[in-house]
Amino acid sequence: MTASSGADGTDRHFSDVTGPCGPVPALVDGLDAATARYLGDGAELGDGQRDAILAALTTDTLAVLPPAAGKTAIYTIAGDLLGRRTIVVSPTLSLHRDQVAHLTDAGIAAAALNSEAGRGASAAFAAGELEVLITSPEQLARPDVLHELAAGSPTLLAVDEAHCVSDWGPDFRPDYLALAPAARALGSPRILALTATASVPAREEILDLLGVPDACVVVRDVDRPRTHLTVQLVHDEEAKWDHVVDAVTGASGAGIVYVTTRGHTTLVADRLVEAGGSARAYHGGMRAKERQEVQDAFMAGELDVVVATSAFGMGIDKPDVRWVVHGDTPTSVDAYHQEIGRAGRDGERVSAVLFHRPQDLARPKLFASGRDARAAALATVVEAIRLHDDGVAQAELADAAGLSKAALSRAVPALVVGGGVAQAPGRRLVRGVNDAPAREVAQAAAQLVVRSRERQRSKVELVRRYAEGTGCRRRTLLEVLGEARDEPCGNCDRCDAGDVGDPGERSGASHGEPAPGEAVTHDEWGHGVVQTVSDDTVVVLFDDAGYRTLSIPVLRERGLLTSV
Repeated sequence: MTASSGADGTDRHFSDVTGPCGPVPALVDGLDAATARYLGDGAELGDGQRDAILAALTTDTLAVLPPAAGKTAIYTIAGDLLGRRTIVVSPTLSLHRDQVAHLTDAGIAAAALNSEAGRGASAAFAAGELEVLITSPEQLARPDVLHELAAGSPTLLAVDEAHCVSDWGPDFRPDYLALAPAARALGSPRILALTATASVPAREEILDLLGVPDACVVVRDVDRPRTHLTVQLVHDEEAKWDHVVDAVTGASGAGIVYVTTRGHTTLVADRLVEAGGSARAYHGGMRAKERQEVQDAFMAGELDVVVATSAFGMGIDKPDVRWVVHGDTPTSVDAYHQEIGRAGRDGERVSAVLFHRPQDLARPKLFASGRDARAAALATVVEAIRLHDDGVAQAELADAAGLSKAALSRAVPALVVGGGVAQAPGRRLVRGVNDAPAREVAQAAAQLVVRSRERQRSKVELVRRYAEGTGCRRRTLLEVLGEARDEPCGNCDRCDAGDVGDPGERSGASHGEPAPGEAVTHDEWGHGVVQTVSDDTVVVLFDDAGYRTLSIPVLRERGLLTSV
């Protein structure tokens, strides 16, 4: 065992164990006992579980692990070793119930704090009566809740389904953006974020929005090799829905149809019922009781098909989902990979079919366009909010600052992330926890809006590349998710047709053959990372310029990229 002096001058003792992010503190010596306490005597952790726990004992961590990898065990065991004072942010009431049940069955003192369970759990946590508290981002957006929980001195803040932090879809929950200032209000406990899907740019965005950009990242097994991937190109809206109905009625077993709007869930569900099928719609605008009825019927095998937005699926661990159909092109490859992962959890072969209408991408592209609020206008917003203890209606602030309502709506999440403002009921904005000068708060928010817009625009282009590109479909998907793949998969429509593509020599950008995951520089756009490579083009994610698609022949001729 060795010791070193920490930034606060105290001695830090380390074991001889080295984790994915360096030497692990000596408290790892209790890992076997903590594992036995939660999983039972003789139980062993999986490779991904162990590395995620070792990383969390060392520093803030993002763990990207496959479905059913035992994420509850990860935060429970890590929390046990860090002091048994764990707060878990989880997105749905059903997940809260399941996680609390698993924990209490294992003898862990746990409870949920949500709209269903009431406030008793927060008092119990503050009094030291609970080891694990499961809650929602909406609860952690409340100053009174944060004040009470901070009294319990939490040592670990686990963010389950962490992709929600960067999921800006129609069912996006803005209180996920308040987790960074919430963590500071809780006393800055160790952060452990967990998800099944996050591409390289999505990982950066998640950690940026959680306020831990330098966190350790642990990634395991992003491939789902038993899922057959197919994309069908359609150009007519009406014809697309006919194709979707035909595909679903011809499929066997239970499945999920994903669409991007709430209206489309009803449209497709009604058509499937008219065709003699068993289907119901599901979206975030439905009453909680109705959503729960749909989910329970699907899980019990009483309902064959759910037509849903991205609001459906988190925590859905139904082993016999045989297929996933996307009736609309998803807004990001991350969302697509997350959603197709809801099928085949029993290890059997399943199918994922995307009906791609190029015009469908116009809507998210429109979201990524328009004029942003400047820092000076946002400073006016922050100053106005600070003058009113009871907050100000968002609509009034837009007029006062000379902003369009759309521009202010895009900027509010960035102000929330920085702690400059907080959201209150009735679309009111109140003073946040960040008391820095309004100009500084506004400048940081304006920069975040620009980065978020560029990321959104880039996500659209990567989805288009997956749907319209040539060569092995899975190779393209995995490269976007940060896993280089030389060989074709043999289990997608491109491989079925013999169009496997050529990944290239992959000897490095400096030799004119960029490789996925390679760090590169460009004279104009600066530092970047190669995302995907096809026969004659390469997609690079640049730190400041976002995604750019470049011609490989031109790269060879002009030497535009240099390996770092």
